[in-house]
Amino acid sequence: MSDQSPPPGWTPRDPDTPPDVPQPRAEPSPPEQAQQAQQAQQTHQGGPGKKTRRRRTGWRRFLPTWRMVLGGILLFALLIGGALVAGYLLVDIPPANAAATAQSNVYLYSDGSQIARDGEVNRVNVPLSQIPRSVQEAVLAAEDRDFYSERAVDPKAMLRAAWNTATGKGTQSGSTITQQYVKNYYLGQEQTIKRKVKEFFIAIKLGREKSKNYILEGYLNTSYFGRNAYGIQAAAQAYYGKDVGKLTTAEGAYLATLLNSPSAFDVVAHPQSRPRALARWNYVLDGMVKKEWLPAAERATTQFPEPGKVRAAAGLSGQRGYLVEAIKDYIVDNNILDDKTLAEGGYRITTTIDKRRQNALVDAVNDQMVNKLQPDKRKADRLVRAGGVSIDPATGKVLAMYGGIDYTKQYVNNATRHDYQVASTFKPFVFAAAVENDSRTQDGRRITPNTIYNGDNKRPVVGGRIRFAPENEGQVSYGNITVNTATDLSVNAVYAQMAVDVGTGKVKKTAIGLGIPENTPNFVPGPAMALGTLQASVLDMTQAYATLADHGRRTPYTFLEKITKGGDTIGLPQRTPTQAISREAADTTTSMLVSVVDNGTGTAALAAGHPAAGKTGTGELDRSAWFAAYTPDLVTVISMMGQDPDTGTLESLYGALGEARIGGGGYPARIWADYTKTALEGTDPVDFDLELQPGAAQPPPPPSPESNPPQETPGEPSPSAPERPTRPSPSNSTGGGRNQGGQNNGGQNQGGQDNGGPVNGGQDNGGQDNGGTTQGGGDQGGTTQGTQGSTQGTQGSAQGSDGGPAEGLRPPSAFLE
Repeated sequence: MSDQSPPPGWTPRDPDTPPDVPQPRAEPSPPEQAQQAQQAQQTHQGGPGKKTRRRRTGWRRFLPTWRMVLGGILLFALLIGGALVAGYLLVDIPPANAAATAQSNVYLYSDGSQIARDGEVNRVNVPLSQIPRSVQEAVLAAEDRDFYSERAVDPKAMLRAAWNTATGKGTQSGSTITQQYVKNYYLGQEQTIKRKVKEFFIAIKLGREKSKNYILEGYLNTSYFGRNAYGIQAAAQAYYGKDVGKLTTAEGAYLATLLNSPSAFDVVAHPQSRPRALARWNYVLDGMVKKEWLPAAERATTQFPEPGKVRAAAGLSGQRGYLVEAIKDYIVDNNILDDKTLAEGGYRITTTIDKRRQNALVDAVNDQMVNKLQPDKRKADRLVRAGGVSIDPATGKVLAMYGGIDYTKQYVNNATRHDYQVASTFKPFVFAAAVENDSRTQDGRRITPNTIYNGDNKRPVVGGRIRFAPENEGQVSYGNITVNTATDLSVNAVYAQMAVDVGTGKVKKTAIGLGIPENTPNFVPGPAMALGTLQASVLDMTQAYATLADHGRRTPYTFLEKITKGGDTIGLPQRTPTQAISREAADTTTSMLVSVVDNGTGTAALAAGHPAAGKTGTGELDRSAWFAAYTPDLVTVISMMGQDPDTGTLESLYGALGEARIGGGGYPARIWADYTKTALEGTDPVDFDLELQPGAAQPPPPPSPESNPPQETPGEPSPSAPERPTRPSPSNSTGGGRNQGGQNNGGQNQGGQDNGGPVNGGQDNGGQDNGGTTQGGGDQGGTTQGTQGSTQGTQGSAQGSDGGPAEGLRPPSAFLE
């Protein structure tokens, strides 16, 4: 058998060479070299039979491999699991927190003196067996419908809430009843990640160690229901004056509703929140039906259980309670603290309320109105309410507030309620929108104070989609008049048409920019909005007028200077001023409101002794009367309202204080003047520094020969208006015709509103004698006012709803002034 040939490239070993000596390798032949090169290329490219990794190039080099990703996930899971185990072992169930015996909050005036102290604990613990099953189920339907079947914590909901807190998206509950009980009883209401982590582990331990009934009982006895009531028993007494065992299903559902927002859903203290509270109450009952805890037939017949009146603590009597509640609402509404956290107490709250001015506002209301009420002799005097707010326009600080006769007797704050029409105090916003948008009339004329409009009673509005023919106060027709005169006399026909000319959507946008909340009741775009059909609060209107006073710059109002607890200071929201409307629009509006005080329906405000701009308003059926006015340094709005003290229904003020009618130019304007005079005592009168729109100070064109003269309404003389205060020489925006021309010596001042009647009215002392082209000037004089003086003088008695004493000479009216 012959030997096999050696494989190619193999060199035979020399027998004489030791085995450990390297043998020389023979050089491969060219075919062999080609074969080796091909094998090397296949190896580099991952060829057949080779297990090699392709080397990454470019950006792929920076991406983790799947092995790295899987390893990271496993490591993260191990860390989370270790943290959970460590947290469970390290976090113990602590003793009850300090909130179980809540502290008092201290409210201070801006000078550091005390307004009030609240926070006295009102809690009575009861066993679960004394709480009706239907009440327990109502709470579960509201807060945690799967309480008895779920675990103690909901990690998904808790992570979501923690994320929202960390990213500043606001606070969110999403916790189970077990977690809420832990927060109420063992921890606190702070919205921090640290507190939520503790809550998580304590809830797990508590869920393992205690029964569901134990936890539900603790939750019902520690939850805050508003009205300073902690626990279901205290809540039953605070809202329905009965023990918890006597609560009906409907009452239990309402108390369960309060858990979501104790302050906002109190329909007695906050009537404007009734729709939201009713929606939540229905949600609770529907949930009970869904869980088969309440028969559908019984649900269908269930009526809303009206809670009883608020019984205020003695320490909150007078104005203190109104101030405290308004400040609390501000803190909660601006997400500074939630109401449950605030209820824990221990906070020292320094407010913007100026003690001297607060006392001055209370004294003015008492001297000008309250002390003149005789409810025993005049039934209508029982209906009279008043509200007022004063703001520094440059800073937005609320300096004074009048909420009512006494918080312990009348619990609804008249300064913050939203159920009365603002009437003609809305009209300046319509004109401001016209200037801001460079609006024009239907025939193309730019709207300025001197633009001529037809002011006839029941004149149909032109250009709108809605047919509307508004009645003027007293059903007086004025013929062709300027916008300035229409503002002085508060002519509905002119402003309804102007709202359509501007665009009702633009009017609403301007009002919102000035400070009227977008969600204000009855804030519906339409020609009627010019008459003030919306229901803004006194506080909201003061904010809007403060924007006008500060030349169109809006600074959000505030009640707060500082909040501290222990050594910590609570952060307050930023209040960056914004230019809501142009200075030209705001200042031109102010110039017309100066004329209202000097020559129009607000002359009673001259008694303040300071130059002022303002507007009067009288609500539908005389249910409210307003005076909103400002000096360059102080903005104050006063409103009188009619309300039945027993039923709470809104009532007309006919016959109150011995007057046939109550108008904004009467008692509200006199209260404003009394307060402003004291509030600005020791300061020199300061005139307005105004920049007007082009053409605002030019004389108006003569009236059309075809225009019909206004209809006359006979009246009687009334006391003359107070003298105009001495002040520095006015600019062209306040001089001219308004001071010397037709309006001051003419029809409006010596005429109808002040001396009334055809004898002392326009024809004798009116525009034709003292007005006319000689004394007229650029604003209100000239030929247009000379002829109007003869008729406007006789209209004073019919327009006196805002003119003061002349009100009693006219028949009651159902329309807005």
